[in-house]
Parts: sequence; structure tokens; C-alpha cells
Amino acid sequence: MADLRKLMREMRLDEMEELLRVDPSLVNKGISYCGDGKSLAHPLHRICDGVFDSSYSDDDAVKLAELLIRHGAAVNGDGFGVKQDTPLIAACSLHADEVALFYILHGAELEHQGCMGGTALHWASWTGRDRVVSALLEQDLDINKLCIDHQATPLFWAVHGFKRATGENLHQQIACARLLVEDGADIRIPNGEGIHVIEMLGTADHEMREVLRVTPS
Repeated sequence: MADLRKLMREMRLDEMEELLRVDPSLVNKGISYCGDGKSLAHPLHRICDGVFDSSYSDDDAVKLAELLIRHGAAVNGDGFGVKQDTPLIAACSLHADEVALFYILHGAELEHQGCMGGTALHWASWTGRDRVVSALLEQDLDINKLCIDHQATPLFWAVHGFKRATGENLHQQIACARLLVEDGADIRIPNGEGIHVIEMLGTADHEMREVLRVTPS
């Protein structure tokens, strides 16, 4: 029988349709990243891995997601626990913006705490995905929710990403922080170590300081 992972990677949509008609259970069956049967994740999560490693575009990933959900894939994955990522959190952390927006539109759980206890808003803020942050803020969620591992807000994650992220993870963190502040995020909330967001900024971080309305000392 054809391999769903391989068909997804090669964007063979017609063959995916045929395979899922033969075995509908595959839409919610874990897939390994390397095809070795280890470290299984839901197909809707694995779609995001394909975007991150440039196997296909974000737009093509939405086509895969549409097909899987049409065949019964669970938008929140096939059962998840605390600190386990949902497909939406995977999309937010793996730069699959269009996929994240698609999952939000299709009723994804917004405040589940995945890796490090961060929600979708935490991860989208850390990776600087401002379009996703904007879409999440249109929903009814706790803008100051604390993650589990660091007891930090999404705003703290945005500033942390601005200071610490590298490569493709360094994106639109300033825009994300601006969206959060404009929507009511509280800059006064410290993380679990008692560190405030302003303490992460240097005097040269003028644009982020302006967003947080902080004057260099």
C-alpha cells in the first residue's frame, strides 16, 4: 500500500484521496518525520514540518490540510496532553502561517499548552508570525496567559524571541509585541524568575522600547 507520508511530501493529492478512501483511519494515524516509524505525530502536524523544511510551500500545505480534514482528520490531533503540541501549535512554531490560519478557521483549540507549556499565541509571538498573532487576538483568549515552564506571557515570549531568536525564527517579533500591547497585554507581568520584559532590552533596542512605551534609562 502507498505511504501517506510519501504522498504528502510529494504533493500527490489524487493518490492521497484514493488511499484515504481505502483506509480512512490514516487521517488520524501518527506519522514519523523520517519515515522510520519513530517519534510519531498527527498528519496535520507533519504538514507543518514539510513547510519548515521547505518540502512544499505554505499554500500547498493548506491543500494537504484541506484534503485531510475533508476526510475526517481531527483539527486538534488525535488526542493530546499538556505540553504536547497540537497541529495549530506546530504551525505557529514551524512558520506555517497559512496552515495556522486555516486551523484557526476550522475550530482549533486556541489555549492548549504545548511544548514548554506555551499556547499558540506564545509560539506565534516567539517566532514573530504577526499575521497569526493578529488572527489569534480576534478570538476569545487570555492575552496574559502564563506558559508552564517559564511562567511568562505571550508578550514576554515576543520580546524574548526578538532578543534571542536566530535565523528564520527572527521574524516580526516587534510587530507581534505591538499587536499584543495594543490589544491590552500587560507589560508589568514578570516571568517566573521575576524578570520583566523591559529588563531584556538594551538601550539600543529603540523600536521595541517604543512599542513597550519604555524610555531608556
